Amino acid sequence: MSFSRLAALLDRFAQRRPLRFLVVGYASYMLLTWFLLLLPWAHESVPPEATALDHLFMAVSAVSTTGLITLDTPSAYNLFGEAVLLMAFQAGGLGYMTLGSFMALTTRRELSPGRESIAAVAFTLPEGFDVKTFLRHVVLFAAAVELSGAVAFYFAFANAGVDDPLWPAIFHSVSGFCTAGFSVFPNSLESFRDDFWVNAAATYVSLAGAIGFLVASDLYLTLVGKRPRTTLTTRIVLRLTFLAIAAGWVLLLLTDPGLRSLPPTERLLAAGFQSMTALTTVGFNTVPLGGLAPAALLVTIAMMILGASPSGTGGGLKTTSLSAAIAVVGSLIRGDERVCYRGTEVPPHRIHQAFAAIAFYLLTTLVGSVLLLVTETGPPLELIFEACSALGTVGISTGVTGSLTTLGKLVVITLMFMGRLGPLTVGLALLASRGEVPTSDDLAI
Repeated sequence: MSFSRLAALLDRFAQRRPLRFLVVGYASYMLLTWFLLLLPWAHESVPPEATALDHLFMAVSAVSTTGLITLDTPSAYNLFGEAVLLMAFQAGGLGYMTLGSFMALTTRRELSPGRESIAAVAFTLPEGFDVKTFLRHVVLFAAAVELSGAVAFYFAFANAGVDDPLWPAIFHSVSGFCTAGFSVFPNSLESFRDDFWVNAAATYVSLAGAIGFLVASDLYLTLVGKRPRTTLTTRIVLRLTFLAIAAGWVLLLLTDPGLRSLPPTERLLAAGFQSMTALTTVGFNTVPLGGLAPAALLVTIAMMILGASPSGTGGGLKTTSLSAAIAVVGSLIRGDERVCYRGTEVPPHRIHQAFAAIAFYLLTTLVGSVLLLVTETGPPLELIFEACSALGTVGISTGVTGSLTTLGKLVVITLMFMGRLGPLTVGLALLASRGEVPTSDDLAI
């Protein structure tokens, strides 16, 4: 079979069954990353007890933009290995086929129908949205944020006394924007807990990636006067994101004695940063999470489950699903048969899709937590925390990741994979006759 014939068959399959093709596509990225990480010249000093499964774990964590690790990144991998991880979470963060589609657009005006179908599914684009324009905006927006973030990190790290800060600045900027949480420092950003500028740079790139490309595009069009005001979805995303971060900030301060014992400035920076990192699912940390009080761990779990926004690089349930649930609860309290959010009626099919996403997500969380509780012997709350972090593609851990059994690692790998695509997406890909998926119009108000 000729290459052109094979390409045509794959394109038709992608057009007819975009969800299944999306699942296969992400799996192929993970397998390629795994192969590259297995190469001897990717290693710095891999522990002798490390197995091929550990490298697979790292590959899935990178492509899913999770950040959970069974091998210490800076000591296990050299510059080549770290570059492989960076390319993996860059591809995973921007979405399957985004970079390839962008390159295709630079050489020709049109995308194949299959590529358009995959892009629409990967970003949950509304029907009728111009995929080609959106892909260009995605790549340009990502490049602008990552470049400016690298500059901010460079000066922040240099000011903090980091040797040769260029590579750490680039790595953390891309990792933060893609909400991957990988770090070239052994303890993530714990050494910079009281450094305002490092915290600010990490928060900037993380929020830019987590609020979503559609929101960023809408804000830009409004600022340049091409729209009279932002859409309701954008206002919902921004309102819920910042309200949730503020609520988590206060609750962490109230529930964790360790945070309250820090000096005032450090206390505020640390609590605010951990609230932000859990909600955006970026996965950096400035305090050891194993030392958090149980109540603070539960607050963090709730933030991780809520997650970021549609069409962004983060994971979790998404703020738009929460907005639909809030609308239903509000209508019940008012005794109104219509479901409205801030005066706007929510169509029934959007409510159905949102609650389907919530049900699939919570069911997957329950199953993953039970499996870890069965296969592992650690503290139950910490294992549940690990499952939520994996499914939300957050990447923060209380320290149990490195001690997982083989079965435990396989459970977490599966959760990370499902988290990148979304449990509902994976379910539809496996069960639906044509692998159809709801768009963001279905899941947002």
